[in-house]
Amino acid sequence: MIKRHRIISSVLAIGLLTTTVGSADVFADSLKDLQNEKNAADIKKKNLDSTIQKKEIQIQEKQSKVDVLVSQIKKLNDKIEETNQNMDRIIAEMNQTQIEIEELQSSIKELEIRIKQRDEVLRERVRVMQVKGNQVSYLDVLLGANSFADFIDRFSAVSTLMDADRKIIQQQEEDIALLEEEKKLVEQKLAEQEERKQKIQALKDELHNKKLEKREVVNQLEKSQEKLSSEKGALEEEYSETVAFSSKLEKKIIAEQNRLAEIARKEQARKHKLQQERLAAEAAAAAANSRSSASSSSSSSSNAAPPVSSGSWTKPTTGSFSSGFGWRTHPISKVRKQHRGMDISAPTGTPVVAAGDGVVSYTGSMEGFGNVIMITHSVKGQIMTTVYAHLSSIGTSSGQSVDKGQFIGAVGSTGFSTGPHLHFEVHVGNFSATGPSAVNPLHYVSF
Repeated sequence: MIKRHRIISSVLAIGLLTTTVGSADVFADSLKDLQNEKNAADIKKKNLDSTIQKKEIQIQEKQSKVDVLVSQIKKLNDKIEETNQNMDRIIAEMNQTQIEIEELQSSIKELEIRIKQRDEVLRERVRVMQVKGNQVSYLDVLLGANSFADFIDRFSAVSTLMDADRKIIQQQEEDIALLEEEKKLVEQKLAEQEERKQKIQALKDELHNKKLEKREVVNQLEKSQEKLSSEKGALEEEYSETVAFSSKLEKKIIAEQNRLAEIARKEQARKHKLQQERLAAEAAAAAANSRSSASSSSSSSSNAAPPVSSGSWTKPTTGSFSSGFGWRTHPISKVRKQHRGMDISAPTGTPVVAAGDGVVSYTGSMEGFGNVIMITHSVKGQIMTTVYAHLSSIGTSSGQSVDKGQFIGAVGSTGFSTGPHLHFEVHVGNFSATGPSAVNPLHYVSF
């Protein structure tokens, strides 16, 4: 009966383990796919960032061409303004000349009227003299005086007539001369107006051409700026979408890690229950048959595997402590940076075991880590993650449930490494490459 009870317990345990591990496989594979997608998104984001920087450099280089176009537009604007000012000046001159022409034309009309009126007076006097046969002269008028007083009167009258005739003739000559001069001045001003009209037309043509040239330069400038802005905008939009996509993936990864952690917690509880059942069964068997001895289960491992410690944690490999947690100058890059774990020097191939019960959340290659394994643990309700890096080989897979001290891989020198050793990290919560989750492994594991 006791043996039968043990067999039934073992079958139930195997059934529960198969169900749990199968479920974990699904989540772990999903997590690995998400991490691969995030890595691809990060690479794309990095490439886009580099492309955007190159595009900004191209924009800066092309900015000189834009500056030339802007300078051309400024010169064209200055030329257009100068042309407008010249046109305004000439139009003002034409308006003033038009006023002068109108004044001259009015003056000419008055002169023509006066000349015509004098001409009629002079013609009348000539006609009178012709009627009298030119018999009367100013001398005859004077000699015909009857007395000295009459002579004086006649002399005064003759002098007045002679002065009047001279003035009329003089005024007539002056008005005729002035009329000719003003007519010539009007013709000159009309000729000047015609010349100004031609200048105005030439300026209008020049202004039109300059405006067309400016429009072409402005269109060229707008196209150049629009093309550069569009190219950069498209890259920035794609970059923004990639960042958003990467952020969503990161949230999904965290959710998957939390789900794996819950699986690890349930697995730990299940193992504890199975252990209690096993101990009870062994105690009952010992009481019934004193010849039976308690069997102890142990995972097969190499002689070089470290002994399994009591408690929640055990040492992940044998070897010597070579580098601790904290700030240090990296032996390859010579850059001072934080060492987020501890190093254990050991020959290549030395077995590496799980530091605690958990579920494997990642296996594969990861940048400077080389071949790396990550295990998610649930210790007294606290999510923990352990990291095993620079491995020469990996002996487990994502989603696999592992026991403390179970073989998972072998020491190596892959990735960013100077020699064979195990780089071991402990994170409170989920793994973070840069966050504050990494803690000193010595708080949990004894070496």
